[in-house]
Amino acid sequence: MANLRFYTHSPLALGASVLLSESAAAHATRALRLSVGDDAILFNGDGVNYNCTLTEIKKNSVTAMVNGATAVHNESPLNITLVQAISSGDRMDFTIQKAVELGVKSIQPISSKRSVVKLSGERAEKRTEHWQNIAISACEQSGRAYVPKVLTPISLEQWLGNNPAANNTRILLNPIGAVRLNEIAKPTGEIQLLIGAEGGLSQEEIDLATAHNFQSIVLGPRILRTETAALTAIAAMQLAWGDF
Repeated sequence: MANLRFYTHSPLALGASVLLSESAAAHATRALRLSVGDDAILFNGDGVNYNCTLTEIKKNSVTAMVNGATAVHNESPLNITLVQAISSGDRMDFTIQKAVELGVKSIQPISSKRSVVKLSGERAEKRTEHWQNIAISACEQSGRAYVPKVLTPISLEQWLGNNPAANNTRILLNPIGAVRLNEIAKPTGEIQLLIGAEGGLSQEEIDLATAHNFQSIVLGPRILRTETAALTAIAAMQLAWGDF
């Protein structure tokens, strides 16, 4: 059972007694049927797996004792920020989950002219929390011990204004782009990958991104769905420059 991993917001150290979150406790007891004395792994995003033993199980709570710690070295050498136009239905959830599994460092949801879903205020905050929990679950599954941050949604214009081009590589997927990924030099800094929503980015948005040093690239002769485009691009970058 030592390969079972649970995320916690709590500080972790050898000898610490940790109360699992309500959702983790429910998963441990109801789904996995764990018992007192069973082993598991806790992590809180600091890059370390903490070995623990379950010491107390009550109706709605589980307590674990930390008895070991191991640094995790499975982060991608690439510093990828996915700038993803918000897609509808479960597409955005799927994109975030798989992007985390593929090794992105952060995710910036953006609203674009062709985004079907428009978020603001409390609704945006709740959706961001939901997406962050998806990222955490993806880390539990994939073995990552650092948790990518899912940022609050903003417009593409706002994001470009807040993030001036520096020593980073900016890539925009464009089905009519003229450059292929293998024609780009291996990045040495952050990679910012911009993906449109279901209808893609408008020409105005493409022009705006290009004016902010984004380079249009094409991934083959076929038009990809938004979730396919993001994940294919990340996987291709990991294969070309990362740890695939």
